[in-house]
Amino acid sequence: MKKRYPLIVLLVFVIFFVISFLTNILGPLVPDIIDGFDLSLALAGFLPFAFFVAYGVMSIPAGMLLERWREKPVIVAAFALAFCGSLLFASLPTFGVALTSLFVIGVGMTMLQVAINPLLRAAGGEEHFAFNSVIGQLVFGAASFLSPWVYSYLVTNLDGYEGGGNLVLETLAPRVPKALPWVSLYWVFALVALAMVVVMAWVRLPKFELKEDERAGAWVTHKGLLKNPVVLLYFFGIFCYVGSEQGVANWISKFLHTYHGFDPQVEGAHAVAYFWGLLTAGCLLGLLLLKLFDCRKVLIAFSVAAIVSLTCALLGGAQVAYYSFMLVGFFLSVMWSVIFSLALNSVAQHHGSFSGILCTGIVGGAVVSLLVGWLGDRFGLRAGMTVLYLTLGYILAIGIWARPLIDNATVSLNQLVGSILGRRTAGS
Repeated sequence: MKKRYPLIVLLVFVIFFVISFLTNILGPLVPDIIDGFDLSLALAGFLPFAFFVAYGVMSIPAGMLLERWREKPVIVAAFALAFCGSLLFASLPTFGVALTSLFVIGVGMTMLQVAINPLLRAAGGEEHFAFNSVIGQLVFGAASFLSPWVYSYLVTNLDGYEGGGNLVLETLAPRVPKALPWVSLYWVFALVALAMVVVMAWVRLPKFELKEDERAGAWVTHKGLLKNPVVLLYFFGIFCYVGSEQGVANWISKFLHTYHGFDPQVEGAHAVAYFWGLLTAGCLLGLLLLKLFDCRKVLIAFSVAAIVSLTCALLGGAQVAYYSFMLVGFFLSVMWSVIFSLALNSVAQHHGSFSGILCTGIVGGAVVSLLVGWLGDRFGLRAGMTVLYLTLGYILAIGIWARPLIDNATVSLNQLVGSILGRRTAGS
């Protein structure tokens, strides 16, 4: 049996947490950014575009860098870029600088995503990749739940701050424009990224050799993969998933403020936090379901439920919309991990290169968020968000046509209960 590396799997989960904490904050910030910089919805849509377009530009080159320099230097460089991008915007908070900063941070996050996904598959085992990926999503969602609460705390306490607070507020207040208290988050992000640079530079990673098919290959390898229809179909699967996730998360707060009058710094931020929090809870249920059922059936069920929840959010009253947006997060929870594992388990070789192509699909977060904003300026935000029916519909279709070479490992309910109770059940 191939050796497993549980400590590397744990390290990947820590990196998932930091990636999410640094990047999934745009949703609560959108109303403040629109007001602070006097932006249209379309211009506001350029903020997630600047971040996620980095995945389209950098994913394949990042795979090649990984092949040349290996994991540790790439991860350290990625966090260094995140530090520089966060510090840049924290120091010079303008719209133009924000676009540059988000792109630099996006490049760093791209390098991390490309490095850690094949690493997780190889370290934890191919047959457990879907399961471990859902744990990664659980950690990812937990950090995304935390960051809006940090935002809400900082903004409500720094707005009109006159001193007398705790050390954090006393340190941030002189460095943050009084009219833009949300900029304080980027000082926090800069500190977190710098801490990860120090940790990753200090930690000694065991030598980890990927199999030949798990390495990122040369450009000719990528071109060969791109001629494979299955590769393109899964590329668009990742494109649609991230587009759906960001198309909801980035516009929840603005939608609730526009149509139902919710305060974006309190109720709006909390709605985004619970969107990610329920995404985390959905991962817990997903861990159980992926041990009992074929992941394609799980994907179909969650896709249908997400579409129903989105409909209730767009058409329902204030409270229905508030809670239905949260439920969309719950039903998006297993989609990334299932699509990614189906993709890598549907080709026999070149998984490192394929991972780079899949991560390029994260550019969907740029395109869909921008499209929602553009349509929202012309037809209203509710109409703009209907584009999410197309992306969720495509994800539903994946559960129907997917034919992986390796199915996810499942057990019977009796076997699962027996393992939880710590004893073998009859017939196991």
